[in-house]
Amino acid sequence: MGDFNLALVIVAIVVCVLVFLFNVYLLVNYQHPDDKNQAYFPKFVVVLGLSVAAISILMLPADVANRQACRHAIYNGACNLTLPMKDLWLAIYIVDAILVFFVIPFAMFYYEGDQDKSVWKRMKSALLWVIVTAIVCALVLGILYGLVGKVDFTVRHLSSSTQSFPASWDFSSTVQCVGTGARQCSAYSANAASETTWTMRTTFPEYVVALATIVGSFLFTIFGGVGIACLPLGLIFSFIRRPKAVITRSQYIKEATELAKKARELKKAADALHQEERSGGKGRKWRKNVKSVEKELLLLEEDVNALEEMYPQGEKAEASWAMTVLGYLAKLVLGVLGLIVSVAWVAHIVIYLLIDPPLSPFLNEVFIKLDDVWGLLGTAAFAFFCFYLLLAVIAGAMMLGLKLVFITIHPMKWGATLMNSFLFNVGLILLCSISVIQFCSTAFAYYAQATAAQEIFGHTLQSLRGIKYLYKYNVFQIAFIILAGLTFVYYAAFGWRRKKPTGRFQLST
Repeated sequence: MGDFNLALVIVAIVVCVLVFLFNVYLLVNYQHPDDKNQAYFPKFVVVLGLSVAAISILMLPADVANRQACRHAIYNGACNLTLPMKDLWLAIYIVDAILVFFVIPFAMFYYEGDQDKSVWKRMKSALLWVIVTAIVCALVLGILYGLVGKVDFTVRHLSSSTQSFPASWDFSSTVQCVGTGARQCSAYSANAASETTWTMRTTFPEYVVALATIVGSFLFTIFGGVGIACLPLGLIFSFIRRPKAVITRSQYIKEATELAKKARELKKAADALHQEERSGGKGRKWRKNVKSVEKELLLLEEDVNALEEMYPQGEKAEASWAMTVLGYLAKLVLGVLGLIVSVAWVAHIVIYLLIDPPLSPFLNEVFIKLDDVWGLLGTAAFAFFCFYLLLAVIAGAMMLGLKLVFITIHPMKWGATLMNSFLFNVGLILLCSISVIQFCSTAFAYYAQATAAQEIFGHTLQSLRGIKYLYKYNVFQIAFIILAGLTFVYYAAFGWRRKKPTGRFQLST
């Protein structure tokens, strides 16, 4: 194994350990006090899911580095690759699909089960839901794989006559091939009629990855398209709407009284919904009211935090106000930097993906030049751009959750995140991480050329029967750009306005 790169293996192991430790740190600091010293299985699923999502994104730069081990080989099979990347890709995404469609739903059903029931009954109820989901998924996958689980590759049949071996070699831009004919190789002079379709059946693991990618692509397009604009603009407009000065004590008492009144209304509504749940009335109206209470509770918490910012109390009130000011300045800086990254992403999609032929490799060239400066600099920049898309997905889900009734709100808050919110966001990240990798392998095809990821996500996925047209006509990329533009217009028109206080809260009847 002359091309075996021991350094890459060591780096991969160290990165996996660091990712795991960092996710444990996130869990410990984000978890709600009510979940401390309990809910160990959901916590294990959260750490595992976050680790799989992070490692899957870091695998693409690792795939590029893995291909570098064979840069002196004439063809891929001429050397022993450092890591079996194709097998690793399929393994990581099979684990991803199992977590998203089976393990995380089981953990959520178990965690959200009636606390008055025994542990066995909660596990039994959650397991029944997962078994039904597994049967449905298996039937759908089996039927689809049997009917349309094939790839259609467009190929061109080439043929040419034989020529005598020349006594001398004289090639130029006008004389490209041996012979005295058209001075062009058969690949150039072949007519359109020589094109045909070569059909073959894909492997089942690749088909599972492809369908999971399609499901994730729809979510990624919606949430990511909205989030790529609202993530930086939300930070910038948060600075614009910041409190300019400390309010008086009388103003604080007035606002606190209103918030206390709102809190009593929400508690009354929550008690009514809990009573209705116990009586077995969990219908559509009940779910709509639960959604409304969750939204109002989230807004109430934001109002309470804003009031505490405007009227700091205690011995360190002045220091607290100074930290508030610095916090909003940090949001402005991060928002401006994020806006630059978002604009770069949108510009790259238009320049490299939507225009045919591409006007410029753009970010591909940036990563390659950064690699020339220092080996891991381009890799780090590439990973940052991929992770930024995941952050955009979370930001988009949060924004649409506040605006649309049919999307459940699962906020992530430091020291106040319940396990069901953790599990929901981990599932969303895992499902979209597949699409983020596919999106990045397409957007950075020049940087990630000749990798195992391109073989799976570039060739097989984009030639899969029934769904190849979604990629052929750039449906996801176009929808992504449109949603990003609409979100930018929305923030430009309404983002600077302060949130008006809501009126008296009542349950829907």
